[in-house]
Amino acid sequence: MDTNQSPSKDGDHKQQNEVTGYELLMLDNQLCFSLYVCSKEIIKKYKPLLDPYGLTYTGYIILLALWEKDNITVKELGQRLYLDSGTLTPMLKKLESQHFINRTRSSSDERNVFIELTAKGKELQKEALRIPESLICTLDLEPEYTSNLLKSLHRMMQKLEAAPQED
Repeated sequence: MDTNQSPSKDGDHKQQNEVTGYELLMLDNQLCFSLYVCSKEIIKKYKPLLDPYGLTYTGYIILLALWEKDNITVKELGQRLYLDSGTLTPMLKKLESQHFINRTRSSSDERNVFIELTAKGKELQKEALRIPESLICTLDLEPEYTSNLLKSLHRMMQKLEAAPQED
């Protein structure tokens, strides 16, 4: 088979890549790219649902974590959300300026800053109940499909967390 053939139609690109062994470098074969696109597009779909509350997606997931467990340290929150303090701190300042949270330095160890929901932050939880449902409705996904996908993604998160870090 001639490996110097130039691609002309849809199927020719795949045939040429298989012949040369570069199919692993095809964008459509990249799990990370598919996850990236889905994440980016889902976050875009959240925007109109979060805008009325003045929230970004990151602000929303911070509140989700605090609704599960309130009055935790910045470090604990960062671990829960897979965010470093450089990303988290500006978001916490914004949420505090919106009166959703309070940040309080520990009296026993000044290095620890605790994050606690305000009354306004707690009240928002009731209103936020409609947000996940609204998003799911716009995507028109079957409940069984989303449940299986979520389980698969949680398994993947565990594997990624347990995998050795490459330098």
